[in-house]
Amino acid sequence: MGNSKYSSGKHSISECDRCGFRYKLKQLKRLVIKTRNVDILVCRECWEPDQPQLQLGMYPVDDPQAVQNPRPDNSYYAAGNDGAGGSRELYWGWNPVGYYNYTTGFNVTSGQASVGTVTVITS
Repeated sequence: MGNSKYSSGKHSISECDRCGFRYKLKQLKRLVIKTRNVDILVCRECWEPDQPQLQLGMYPVDDPQAVQNPRPDNSYYAAGNDGAGGSRELYWGWNPVGYYNYTTGFNVTSGQASVGTVTVITS
């Protein structure tokens, strides 16, 4: 035998602190809430892992959104947005439905449609 303050307790019976049913002491597990051992022993059915949602605000989160020294985006005009086919040229239609009119600078959309007849026969 060793030099211990407590007995081994291999035949000890205890109650679950949550449901009150009797179990062997070695079958009960410690409950942890918000990363702290709260000294509650529970059975396998009552045990649950520590919830991460309860840990909100425990750790600092730094998530900046603003840029410290912002500059305007001049690449739109530098890329040749004068109809010469720059890298940021905008097309809003799909050929042949729409196209970019270089004279007016607007997108022109056109389309054709026709309506026909449908005959339904039921027997």
